[in-house]
Amino acid sequence: MGPRHPKTDQIRLEDVFAALSNPMRLKVVRTLAESGPTPCGSLLDGVPKSTLTHHWRVLREGGLIWQEAAGREYTLTLRREDLEQRFPGLLDAVLQAARVPEPQ
Repeated sequence: MGPRHPKTDQIRLEDVFAALSNPMRLKVVRTLAESGPTPCGSLLDGVPKSTLTHHWRVLREGGLIWQEAAGREYTLTLRREDLEQRFPGLLDAVLQAARVPEPQ
């Protein structure tokens, strides 16, 4: 049995916001939006494997990513179409806001 992915109509707004509230997970979403499908081991350097596993689970169960086996590792893909269908404009707004530098 593979990882649990919610169906599009099961994606909940509070789970999306909870997943995006962590800077590391937001960075992953931004990277996937810019780069497309990416092997999970190449997204966050220097982070313990157990921590990565936790972040992938939160993003996956929140409905933000697909996590699919690709040989000996997993590939992560942003669920842009599903998020757009469920919450139109939300992902683009979040990604745009994440590009704005924090005030000093």
